[in-house]
Amino acid sequence: MTILLSLIVLFLISNIVTFCVFWWDKSAARGGKWRVSEDKLLSLALFGGSLGALAAQRLLRHKTRKEPFRTRLTAILVLHAAILSIGLLALPWILAGHVFNS
Repeated sequence: MTILLSLIVLFLISNIVTFCVFWWDKSAARGGKWRVSEDKLLSLALFGGSLGALAAQRLLRHKTRKEPFRTRLTAILVLHAAILSIGLLALPWILAGHVFNS
């Protein structure tokens, strides 16, 4: 399996897990049960699950009005978009071997 394919699989798994944890927390909130901390939810988003967190926030209507949670999640999404943009811009040089060959 190539590195790119491995990263894509890891990205998908991370976002699915993050979505499921948001769903679990929403369910717990409705039932008055033990909740997942906001720090843990944001950590899941930061470590690759930002799109899963955003999808859960929108589809489940979870943590949509909670500040500073919304602002922090938005900052994580902007960070991930910047990293992805830089990676895509650097991809032609990486594929051409300019980065690793001197």
